Amino acid sequence: MKNITINKKEIDKFSKLASEWWNPNGKFKPLHKFNPVRLKYIRDSVVKEFKKKKIDRSLNNIKILDIGCGGGLLCEPLSRLGAKVVGIDASEKNIKIAKTHARQNNLKINYYCTSPEDFNHKEKFDVILNMEIVEHVQDINLFLKESSKFLKKNGIMFIATLNKTLKSYIFAIVGAEYILRWLPIGTHDWNMFVKPIDLIKICKKNSLCLDEILGVKYDVLTGDWKLSKDDDVNYMAKFKKI
Repeated sequence: MKNITINKKEIDKFSKLASEWWNPNGKFKPLHKFNPVRLKYIRDSVVKEFKKKKIDRSLNNIKILDIGCGGGLLCEPLSRLGAKVVGIDASEKNIKIAKTHARQNNLKINYYCTSPEDFNHKEKFDVILNMEIVEHVQDINLFLKESSKFLKKNGIMFIATLNKTLKSYIFAIVGAEYILRWLPIGTHDWNMFVKPIDLIKICKKNSLCLDEILGVKYDVLTGDWKLSKDDDVNYMAKFKKI
């Protein structure tokens, strides 16, 4: 029997919410609020790594693969910055929403309903995004192994996820789902959260060398997400293919 990364329960859960992707006040409101900080971090990191001219802040000619792209919340702004973007997701409903929204906004983004292990694509990418996805897959080891195959040597992989700590359980599940109701109850399973040390070990096995880990923290005064040294709850990691 073939090993797979798809967690059907998780796919079904997010497929039911697919129509909400582009509603900034809907079920994905937290992601809309989270988008600016992760987009800026990705853009600045890519520019620093690949752009020789410091004045050029565009992502022209940078090839990006967004795995678990959902409705395209990251694909679209990255495309507007000039990147050549491909988005894949295992949910047909998510991909349908993403394609429709991109077409309505005259954006050329190639979307495919597939998973890393089934993605038939010969060309490799400069950048791979695994944002808020590894805590929802069936087999994180296989997922990152298959994902890394599409990354060029010296390319960058970004991974955003949740740390497996008591603090993350209190804030990300009890707080965000049950008290503040930022997310539907059951959005996350704490047992699937990933400690940075475990993520680093898995990535190392797949020729991915850690470059940086930063926490992402919610500022209650401004209502914005900001980069932080505190990675006890949300964090983003940047790896380089060696």
